[in-house]
Amino acid sequence: MSDPIVYLNGQLTPLSEAKIPVLDRGFIFGDGVYEVIPMYARKPFRGTHHIARLFRSLATIGIPNPHDQAQWLALIAQVVEANGLEDQMIYIQVTRGVAKRAHAFPKEVTPTVFIMTNTMVLPSAEVRAKGVACVSMEDRRWLNCQIKSTSLLGNVLAAQFAAEHEVTEAIQFRDGFLSEASSSNVWVVKGGKLIAPPKDNLILEGIRYGLIEELCAAQGIAFEARKITAEEVFAADEILLSSASKEVLPVVSIDDKPVGKGAPGPVFAALYAGYQAAKAAL
Repeated sequence: MSDPIVYLNGQLTPLSEAKIPVLDRGFIFGDGVYEVIPMYARKPFRGTHHIARLFRSLATIGIPNPHDQAQWLALIAQVVEANGLEDQMIYIQVTRGVAKRAHAFPKEVTPTVFIMTNTMVLPSAEVRAKGVACVSMEDRRWLNCQIKSTSLLGNVLAAQFAAEHEVTEAIQFRDGFLSEASSSNVWVVKGGKLIAPPKDNLILEGIRYGLIEELCAAQGIAFEARKITAEEVFAADEILLSSASKEVLPVVSIDDKPVGKGAPGPVFAALYAGYQAAKAAL
C-alpha cells in the first residue's frame, strides 16, 4: 500500500495527509496507548481481547475511552474495508490529546484517536522450520510494562540491541528472572511443560498469552506461570516467542548457544498447529 487510508479523529484520509498538532501529548510526552490487531481474511483475530486490553491501558493511565467495544470494532472495519487487503495488521493509537505543554494531566482535553493498517508480514515457513536466534540482555525498562504504552524507548533500545547482534529478538532479564523480549512474550519448555513468566507489571500480557494457555489445555500440554530464572532459560528444551506479528516462533539459540537440540521442538509444533486451527475457525 503506497498511501493507505487511515482514520484520524473522525475522518478517513490518506496517510500522507493525516496530521496532528505538535502539542499533541503523544508527540510531546509519549502520553498514549496503542493496540495491534491481526486481521485474517478481513476478520479480527481475538479482536474483543485486543479491545479489552486497550480499555485496560486507557483506564490505567486515566485517558477517557472515546468509544465502546462495538464502536471500536466498527471503526476498525471501516479502515479494513477502505484498504481492501485480505490480511492486514491494524494499529490503533489513543493519546491524551492536544494541550499546552505541562507534565500533569490537562483538564477537559479531547483524546486523539488514530487507526492505520499495514500489510501483514509473517515469518516464512522456512524461518519457522529453522527457528531463530536471540540475544540476552538486562531489562532496563520502567515498572509498568503491563500498559501497552506508546512510550517505547526501552523496547526500541532492546530491539536495536538485537539488530546489532543480527538476531531476531533480545530476551530480557530483570534481577535474574525472565521478563520478555523487545516486542514478544517468551515461553520456556522443560520436560514437556510450558512455563511462562507471571502476568504482572513486568511484562505486557500478550493476547497470545491467553490463547496459548487455551491451546495447552486443549492439547494436554502441562502449563505453569511463575518466575523463571536465567539458568532455567538457558537449560530449556525449547524456547518460544509469541506476538501478533510472529504468531508462535521457535528460538534455537541464545547468545550463540543452542537451545535444547538446536532445532524447533514438539511443543512448538503442537502450539503452532493449534494456532493455525484457531485462525481457520474465524
